[in-house]
Amino acid sequence: MQELTFTDDDEGKKVLRGDDSVGRIVDVEHGTAYVDPDPGLTESIKSKLGWSDGASDADTYPLQEEAVERVDDDAVHIKERL
Repeated sequence: MQELTFTDDDEGKKVLRGDDSVGRIVDVEHGTAYVDPDPGLTESIKSKLGWSDGASDADTYPLQEEAVERVDDDAVHIKERL
């Protein structure tokens, strides 16, 4: 599988899990996308994405490559089963 590298063009894209919004990419640094999670995102989903609040003052979380199913022009789709 080819390594996934995010670019500035990915900023602003929705992050979707199935039909549900998980958040939005708000920053890309060194090929890593950082996601501002939706306020209603459950703790169990955050935990599966590695976003559990060990750092409670974190506003954004890195999107792990292994969680990504595909990227299209409008959104980043993450795997429904992590």
